[in-house]
Amino acid sequence: MKALITGASGFVGSHLVDYLTTHTDYELFGTSLTEESDTSQITWHTIDLRDVGAVQSMITEIKPDFLFHLAGQAFVPASFTDPWDTLENNIKSQVNLLESIRKLDLPCRVLVVSSAHVYGKIAPEENPVNESQPFRPDSPYSVSKVSQDMLALQYHLAYQMPIIRARAFNHIGPRQSPRFALPDFAGQIAAAEVGKHEPIIRVGNLNAERDFTDVRDVVRAYHLMLTEGNAGEAYNVCRGEAFSIRKLLDKLCEQSSVELTIQLDKERIRPLDVPRVVGDSSKLRQDTAWHPTLEIQQSLTDILDYSRQLRK
Repeated sequence: MKALITGASGFVGSHLVDYLTTHTDYELFGTSLTEESDTSQITWHTIDLRDVGAVQSMITEIKPDFLFHLAGQAFVPASFTDPWDTLENNIKSQVNLLESIRKLDLPCRVLVVSSAHVYGKIAPEENPVNESQPFRPDSPYSVSKVSQDMLALQYHLAYQMPIIRARAFNHIGPRQSPRFALPDFAGQIAAAEVGKHEPIIRVGNLNAERDFTDVRDVVRAYHLMLTEGNAGEAYNVCRGEAFSIRKLLDKLCEQSSVELTIQLDKERIRPLDVPRVVGDSSKLRQDTAWHPTLEIQQSLTDILDYSRQLRK
């Protein structure tokens, strides 16, 4: 069986490669915008997925049995800076992939990674959020994810393509970009421990409560829903429990080898329009028997240890 992972060199993609290498005998193929040298686990295709001709050639060559579509612009603030870049990246790339599979009439099962951001602004009484929650996109990024989600459904309904949609809530783990809060905090702590940063952790708004799942549990969910989920369905991927950013920062600081001070940085403060978000993954659990296995403390320890390795 051949599995193609778009965005295989990214945060989630690299963990999916690790999982599939360990737990399956798939022949793995991956896409990246930059050339990858490690070919021991995966055959790389350096490609811009917005290039329809390049995508068609790649799909024709590989003829995948499974497609995990993870590639895209995933940083919400960047979507406000350059909305069209996010929309073009996330929508055009997906259309090119689906059209290529459709034209070849491949019996390829496709996982489209949407996002919990499609739900937008969640009122307190709407928690926990299930898949019937209306879409209220509140950023260009979330608009792009609504488009990806609905295009996946449209291709399933119009062409009977076996496509499953994953609506992932917040996920964390080693290798995540420091543009995100927890790896940013861990990086500051690790730098302070080796004297490369003053023992002050600069933060923004810490009051938000979000539903965090370890990325290694997330990629396991992706594989289960693609192989055992029902075609045409959308599945939330989440723990079902909210953690405040402040609580998680405290847990990180407890593991530090130096005494730390928390300092509010006005440049990092963002409006807190959605104070609390909790997801409901009961449909995923029912259809695939998935459940998260890694506790939040383990995730935080691994994030901090990864940051320490980078600063050795």
